[in-house]
Amino acid sequence: MPMELQIIRAHEFIRLGAKGHFDMKASKAVLAQLAGACCKRGINQALLDLRALHPGPKPVFSPNDLVALVNTFHEVGFTHQQRLAVLYGSDPHHRARLFAFIAKMRRWKVQAFDSFEEAVTWLSAVEQVEPEVEFTPKAKTVPVRQVKSLKAPAKPAPQPVIIVKPPVRRKSAFRFGAEANPLSPSRLSRE
Repeated sequence: MPMELQIIRAHEFIRLGAKGHFDMKASKAVLAQLAGACCKRGINQALLDLRALHPGPKPVFSPNDLVALVNTFHEVGFTHQQRLAVLYGSDPHHRARLFAFIAKMRRWKVQAFDSFEEAVTWLSAVEQVEPEVEFTPKAKTVPVRQVKSLKAPAKPAPQPVIIVKPPVRRKSAFRFGAEANPLSPSRLSRE
């Protein structure tokens, strides 16, 4: 009999299940409660389980409502190091995925899932931390040359002689007036 064995090492995360109906005030309160629990326990992974909520025929949240909800992340205590997985049972209006997309656009680590296993796998994945790059230039050795001390000359250097010549006057090659203009009427009438 073929068998597949998977070992999944999940990091600690906080799971909060929501019940009832969607509304803006309750959603902000749930996010605040989740952020507070993460902060209190020093945990950076959270799972918001919305599978017990069933969306109606029309979406409750407009895209602007979702933007307003994402904008409250900082107010309720979330940090950019924390990860939030939103788990939904059905999302016919794509609001859970749109919420995650808007949050990612604002640099929050939020992902929407329809599978508990995928959500847990995402939460337990170790995030690759980029190493810090030092932007200051490293010290370089600069060669220093020792210059021999210059001795002052025994005799001072002779001063250069400057001769000023008067300006040279040249005759002007240009004539002014009607005779200088080849197209002047007086010159054309003579020719």
